[in-house]
Amino acid sequence: MRMSNKFTKKKFLKKNPITPIINKKSKPGNPGFKGTIDYKNVVLLRKFITVEGKILPRRLSGLKAKQQRYISKAIKNSRMTGLLPFVRQTQPF
Repeated sequence: MRMSNKFTKKKFLKKNPITPIINKKSKPGNPGFKGTIDYKNVVLLRKFITVEGKILPRRLSGLKAKQQRYISKAIKNSRMTGLLPFVRQTQPF
């Protein structure tokens, strides 16, 4: 008799483990920032946006879900007040 596929799949997964492509910036136990999350703290908020002005995802910033929500709200509030730009201004050639 032939073995079913579920046994062969388990052996294959054990031999070839999947490795993550993206490494986190900070360790899971440590917070990715020091200080309070506030829309006026531009120095802190700049660490969590890219060069283009996009908000970094959780897997790159290393924050917990609740912290990521607070950071994204603070970034959006600081954009509305004019402390952070919405997009990066490109220089003409």
